[in-house]
Amino acid sequence: MNSFSHFSPEMFTSDTLINNVVQDPQTGRIYLGAVDSIFQLGPSLRLQARTETGPREDARACTPPASACQDTKLMPNVNKLLLVHRSNGSLIVCGSRYRGICSLLNLTNVDQQLYYSDNKGERTYVASIEDNVNVVGVMSNFSKDGKTFSVFLVGKGYGSLDSMKLISTRILQDYRDWVVFESIIETSTVQTIPFVPKFLHDFRLAFKEDGFVYFLFSRTLDGTDSKNLTFVSRLCEEDQHYYSHTELQLSCGKNNRYNKVQAGYVASPGKELVRAMSESGSLGMPESKFLFVVASSEEDERDSALCMYSLRSINQRLVDIISACYSDSGKISGEPAVDMPYFFKTEFCTSNIKDTLKNYKCGADFLPSPLASKPQFALKANALLTRPGLLTAVAVAVENDHTVAFLGNDQGVVVKVHETAGVSVGEKVNRNLFFDLSHSHIYITTEKKITKVPVQTCLQKRDCQSCVAMADPYCGWCVLEGRCTRRSECRRAEEKNAWLWSPRKECVKIVSFYPPNLSRKKSKKVKINIPSLPAIGNSDRLHCTVASYRSKGKMSDSGQVSCELPHPSLIPPTPYGQDFVAVEIKLFVNESVELATREFSFYSCAATVRKSENTPCMACVASSWGCQWNTEDHTCSDMDETAGPNIIKHRQCPKFENPDPVLIPVGYKTRISFEGMNLERYQDHLFTIGTELMWSVEEEVNFDGLFYTFGGFNFSYDKSQKTNVLFYMKDKESGKKMDSTLNVTLYNCSVGRQDCSLCKNAPMTQRCVWCAKQKACVYEKLCNPEQQGGDDPYNTECPNPQITDIIPRFGPMGGGISITILGSNLGIHSDDIKSISVVGEPCTHRAEKYSVSTSIVCEIRPINPMSQLWGQVEVEVKGGKRGTSSLYFTYRNPIPEAVTPPRGLKAGGTLITISGQFLDTGSKEDVQVTIGGVACTVESFGVEITCRTGGYKGEKVPSDPFAVMVKYGKSTTTEISSAFQFVENPIVLDHNPKKSFVCGGRTIAVTGSGFDFIQTAVMKVNGSNMTVVEVRVAHEKNDTVIQFRSPTVNSSLNQHLQTYILLDNWVTELRHFEYCPDPIFNDLAKNVITEASIIIVTGRGFSKAMTAKEAQAFVGDVPCQVNTLQDDKLFLDPPSTPPRARSRRQRRDTRPELLDLMIKFGKGEWVVGSVQYEKKNDLSLYIIIPAVVVPMLLIIVISIYCYRRKSQQAEREYEKVKHQLENLEESVRDRCKKEFTDLMIEMEDHTNDLSEGRIPFLDYKTYTDRVFFLTSKDGANDVMITGRLEIPQARRATVMQALNQFSNLLNSKTFLINFIRTLERSNDFNARAKVYFASLLTVALHGKLEYYTDIMRTLLLELMEEYVHMRRNSLFLRTTRRTKTVVERMLCNWMSICLYQFLKDSAGEPLYKLFRAIKHQIEKGPVDARVKKAKYTLNDTGLLGDDVEYSVLTLQVLVQDEGPDVTSVKVLNCDTISQVKEKIIEQVYRNLPYSQRPKVDSVTLEWRPGSTGQILSDLDLTSQKEGRWKRINTLAHYNVRDNATLVLSRALQTQQNYDQNQENHEERNALLEDDKVFHLVRPADELDEIKSKRGSIKDKSMTKAITEIYLTRLLSVKGTLQQFVDDFFRSVLCTGAVVPPAVKYFFDFLDEQALKHSVDDETIHIWKTNSLPLRFWVNILKNPNFIFDIHVSEVVDASLSVIAQTFMDACTKSEHKLSRDSPSNKLLYAKEISTYKKMVDDYYKGIRQMVPVSDQDMNTHLAEVSRSHTDKLKTQVALHQLYQYASKYYDGIIASLDEDPAAQSKQLTLRLQQIAAALENKVTDL
Repeated sequence: MNSFSHFSPEMFTSDTLINNVVQDPQTGRIYLGAVDSIFQLGPSLRLQARTETGPREDARACTPPASACQDTKLMPNVNKLLLVHRSNGSLIVCGSRYRGICSLLNLTNVDQQLYYSDNKGERTYVASIEDNVNVVGVMSNFSKDGKTFSVFLVGKGYGSLDSMKLISTRILQDYRDWVVFESIIETSTVQTIPFVPKFLHDFRLAFKEDGFVYFLFSRTLDGTDSKNLTFVSRLCEEDQHYYSHTELQLSCGKNNRYNKVQAGYVASPGKELVRAMSESGSLGMPESKFLFVVASSEEDERDSALCMYSLRSINQRLVDIISACYSDSGKISGEPAVDMPYFFKTEFCTSNIKDTLKNYKCGADFLPSPLASKPQFALKANALLTRPGLLTAVAVAVENDHTVAFLGNDQGVVVKVHETAGVSVGEKVNRNLFFDLSHSHIYITTEKKITKVPVQTCLQKRDCQSCVAMADPYCGWCVLEGRCTRRSECRRAEEKNAWLWSPRKECVKIVSFYPPNLSRKKSKKVKINIPSLPAIGNSDRLHCTVASYRSKGKMSDSGQVSCELPHPSLIPPTPYGQDFVAVEIKLFVNESVELATREFSFYSCAATVRKSENTPCMACVASSWGCQWNTEDHTCSDMDETAGPNIIKHRQCPKFENPDPVLIPVGYKTRISFEGMNLERYQDHLFTIGTELMWSVEEEVNFDGLFYTFGGFNFSYDKSQKTNVLFYMKDKESGKKMDSTLNVTLYNCSVGRQDCSLCKNAPMTQRCVWCAKQKACVYEKLCNPEQQGGDDPYNTECPNPQITDIIPRFGPMGGGISITILGSNLGIHSDDIKSISVVGEPCTHRAEKYSVSTSIVCEIRPINPMSQLWGQVEVEVKGGKRGTSSLYFTYRNPIPEAVTPPRGLKAGGTLITISGQFLDTGSKEDVQVTIGGVACTVESFGVEITCRTGGYKGEKVPSDPFAVMVKYGKSTTTEISSAFQFVENPIVLDHNPKKSFVCGGRTIAVTGSGFDFIQTAVMKVNGSNMTVVEVRVAHEKNDTVIQFRSPTVNSSLNQHLQTYILLDNWVTELRHFEYCPDPIFNDLAKNVITEASIIIVTGRGFSKAMTAKEAQAFVGDVPCQVNTLQDDKLFLDPPSTPPRARSRRQRRDTRPELLDLMIKFGKGEWVVGSVQYEKKNDLSLYIIIPAVVVPMLLIIVISIYCYRRKSQQAEREYEKVKHQLENLEESVRDRCKKEFTDLMIEMEDHTNDLSEGRIPFLDYKTYTDRVFFLTSKDGANDVMITGRLEIPQARRATVMQALNQFSNLLNSKTFLINFIRTLERSNDFNARAKVYFASLLTVALHGKLEYYTDIMRTLLLELMEEYVHMRRNSLFLRTTRRTKTVVERMLCNWMSICLYQFLKDSAGEPLYKLFRAIKHQIEKGPVDARVKKAKYTLNDTGLLGDDVEYSVLTLQVLVQDEGPDVTSVKVLNCDTISQVKEKIIEQVYRNLPYSQRPKVDSVTLEWRPGSTGQILSDLDLTSQKEGRWKRINTLAHYNVRDNATLVLSRALQTQQNYDQNQENHEERNALLEDDKVFHLVRPADELDEIKSKRGSIKDKSMTKAITEIYLTRLLSVKGTLQQFVDDFFRSVLCTGAVVPPAVKYFFDFLDEQALKHSVDDETIHIWKTNSLPLRFWVNILKNPNFIFDIHVSEVVDASLSVIAQTFMDACTKSEHKLSRDSPSNKLLYAKEISTYKKMVDDYYKGIRQMVPVSDQDMNTHLAEVSRSHTDKLKTQVALHQLYQYASKYYDGIIASLDEDPAAQSKQLTLRLQQIAAALENKVTDL
């Protein structure tokens, strides 16, 4: 359990059960609907108001009013429904009393009832009187007679005395015959009586989305069985008959394992979850909203899961079901897919009309309803996660693109899933789980309590490791602040590595040091390598601590930190046994924030010798620290520059090695010789040798010129046969140890070789002999021949074998068992055994079990019963030596006689005892017992045999009595006939209680039958990973009841527990046994008690698994009575007299009257406080306190009442004046109201509309063509776009070769700079030519963008020098429309190239959404096709000033020759036919980019209102005339109605169409010749003509100017688009996301030059603005068709221009002074300009603080762009066009090259002349 479980929550507790909770979405207030009460709480759960709703006098069958009923009694009022009705400030409250009548309470004070009536009859009965019937509701609207009413829809299960309406719509005001709360829809088939009880509807959620109302519930499939299935049903919100009610089954988990919904939640998932599910293919359609469902399994109700379904996939499946019923006889792919629940009809989907669903989206009275899906067409979802236990609530949030689910269960635990954290709140969590308005806290509702818990507790994690280990999307490590925080709370979170979140991030770590270690005698700087260190700013201060030493840290250019190490005296001492001390180096930033830590080793060369004292020199020079050895003083020191004969730096140590011999016998002095190496420095020195086993004796060694010798030592050692001995060597003169590897083996012949045979079995190398006189095994030289009597000890014969024991001593007469003969001198090899006899009978030797000299195993053979049955054992070994036992072996047959018990369980596990005579014949391993063929495992063997039965597989139970067969060895079988019977396994019926605390010890009684046959009963608890938690043996048992004490389990394991009982071998799971968290006790509030008082102990979770009868309490050691046990309170009767005994727990408190109060639940014990008995004189306080306090309280209450009355009077006066002011403003408000009517309705639709299609990005080539050349004079026909070069075939090879040479020439920097300078000096090289030339140059050099960048930098530096010299610091023009130099356009093109990928990855999406949003908003209203003005626009000059009447039509469009599918298209009846075609093409071909769609002129539109069709066109002979003016045809002109069907076909498909089109074109051309046509508004230049005509005064009304009321439309459109504008600006001006390296690189270049030329901040701001925002972003913003495959109309372009102008204004430093006369376009975004300006400033500052981009990194990036895209560009065409400029300015270029010495040295003039000769096919003067 991690941080989510540690919190100090805000909470509110109700006295009664809480039924419903709702939140006011505006104020955040919480309303609790509980039994008999409604509570109004503040967001922090402080009680603001309360009203009592019960208990009430009522009777189950009572029809209100209750006064008219008999047999009434006080009954609780359970809250069934709670809804916030925000628009009129009321709370809808429905209870279980009076047939489920509702009331309206004041939202600001629920104690004030706004409406209640109990005499309106059955039509107003809303909820249910049944406690187990769930009711859900959702607010909606209902239209009738042109009026719109607020209503709420209710979903309710069946109650026997309830209204029979499953779903009903309830009105909230009186209207005509309707009264408040009346069900106003009576025609629904969903409300008929007969079917309701069978289907067991259980509603869990109601919600509204996109014009539909949804209900989530479970029901049975057809009423014939009780299995619940999850369904979601959908209604059109505007459906006034419920014809559209359709149910879709939701399948959760494999094979719909999780079939019963418990709760639901509608939310948008995070991007990470959508991405993961998209990759796995488990996500149907990713979009904004999903339905998250927790459901349980009926197969195992302790198993639950979370599933999610997209609302779009739900809607799509519902449409498929409805379409199948309306159009395909109820089938999908030939399979029946549609069910008609509740009516059991077999044929109902008989319609086969294709367009039925499109014409009747919400059903109709002649169409079948309600509909449902067949089970096989259920919408399936995999379980996102499963959990043991019953999940009861779900809420979903998104943090950092990660989806976090909060799941509540019936154990009172809420789990945050993206991790396994949880918080326990004690009781069952009900379905009311929701967030506060800021989504920073979650409200958890249990049975009687609501708790406000933070969604994260990041700050409780104090270090990075524990923070990221949580894997909590809310929490990450804020590196530079040293805190675990949310991302939004970390100030520099957007910087790289500044906010670390698991699992992708690791904590900041020190990877290495340089130097990696250091001698403790030295002090120097250490470099710390930390690759993951975030950017350290100039204001950040670094320091290091090493032990107690602190030093300043410095950052190097390579990113390493360097710190000073402490003085050697400050380094901690080296630990004993080590040659180094590890000290932590800690790196801090800003004084207290620890960044990283790692141990650094300070080594001590002097300590290395401690690791190997016998080889000190080798230990020194071979150490990893690099030490040197001084042979003079025998010391190890740090490596230094000193040298000399006494200094050893490598492995040339003086040493002694290679001893001979290496085997040394104990007790005999053996001479040892060995070699000495590298002893040149020890000439004439004497050495001594020693070892621990020489008892501090050191012997001098001799040297004979080759070897050193040591006379040996008489060692003694008897602990083992051999041991290793390591000799040390010392220089006798100095007493210092020399390096010695003299390692020998010391051995003792006598150890483990007690007899002659064992001695002769010793290895020959040890020379061990058996010395007969000594009767011992000794080294050969220790056994003198005299002691042997002159015999050679190697030829000594061993004594006769001796037998000491026989195991076993009894065997069956049938033989067949093995006996073991123990003794000595029983041979050396198994082959030495010549014969074995037992009682005179041969015994077969088992050679594989022979042990040298000590043990022989043989198998006895059958014996003749008539012969002697007992006798000795005799063994003969090699050499004819015999040994006879003094013990006797006896043959006898075992006689089993009885078996107890005679019965046992079929499952086995019964321990039976077999008694009889001679049963201990043989050994345990020889005996096998079977019962009716079932093996019985022998557990004990002796006078009686016990064995445990196995499982009986037979079917007959109880079985016939079986014989018990006892088999001894291979040949002897005995039996007891009819001795044992298998009986039926026990039956477990129930167990009580069914819960235990995890502390265990509760008495659990298991009831059933057949327990008398059980011998052992065990209760076992297993964890989910199959680990055994604890086992408890039964403590009481009879035939029908077994009592256990519940085992203790570990609550921290956080795993699913399964409880079993093991009755002998029979195992059964106690399926409904649960473990509850241990109770929590609060500190004792009152610790002074009397004999007559009651002790009240508070806490929570008491009643989960305990009763008052079981609970125990002690005051001191004396028990006290537990009177009452509630979930949060214990009431105790203290002992009548103060206990004398002190607490069992020893306390330090010496006061004699202070006693521990201990509560004991099972094995759990809790000391909740200390109590003491009250002294008698304290009673006076009980009289004094009431006498003083009560009068004071009365005075305070009266004062508050008077104050509130005055306040309310003043408030009423204020409301009166306020009402008068509102009346005065009414007329002004009405004028603007019309223009904003659509705004709020449309606001939420845009995101959904825009997210449906993919973004049509242009490929790189098309993008560069458009950016570079679309603005050229030839536009789309430019040769660079078409790629067509007119070169004769005969000259093509020559030209291409020359162009390649010209390309090489351009790659000469000298030539190219001269080329550009020459062109710019020419007067006729105008701005357009400069732009075109720079673009050609960009394409030509695209293959070497690094070179192109170098040229650009060179030219920019020249330009800067020129401008700075001329005091014109602006460098670049402030407008993007003109280019004064080639390099300015080169820069623009360079930015376009470098930012292409950024456009695709980041900025493209918000830009495309902005374009789509503008287009959508403009096309929502009329657009004049002639004057290009629109009702909805951002541009005041493009605003349609007339109030045009129009309506929205939905056309059903059929595309000819493309199948029967019909597409719905929304248009306006005032649209021209061309506008309609555009909208149809866009909708029909929405999945194709614009360039691949048919064009408007290439299609015809035909309307078929009857049997004949009519071609629709903009102008024809039917066009209306107004004087000389002709109006362009619209849909209204042709009288096309809503839902009309139109056919779109390609033009010129048939001859008839061709002729007809010809006529139309000719006619249209003739009509347009006069050019006097208009669409919605006549042009203003006709005013004079109008005035000259009769009636001109009347017609003046037609000449409307744009009035102030229409300008409010600009604000309306601006408000609608604001989010999209902001999103685009943020994507472009945000350093938090990825900033393109080119931007950082170029801005650093500008900063560098500004510093060099001392340029002020305002000028550098202008430089940056003119180089990026104005030259690139404004261009893209005004021309989105440069990056997307789209068409930008003039009207859309006008609005884009306004946003582009705003962007330009935001980038300037100058203040914009606005007045009433300022243009509307400027005023429109006046408020936002300051915000945008700050964004620009922050963007520039953010880029400046980023890690620099090196030239190398930039070149690598540019090289990759060149490699990826150059081959797609028309480089040869660009070179050809560039040469045209070289040709035009040929003389000037030649002259410039001739004047340049560098050009002369490279012969550039000659090369150009050669190229000219080849390209122009002429002879030059060469």
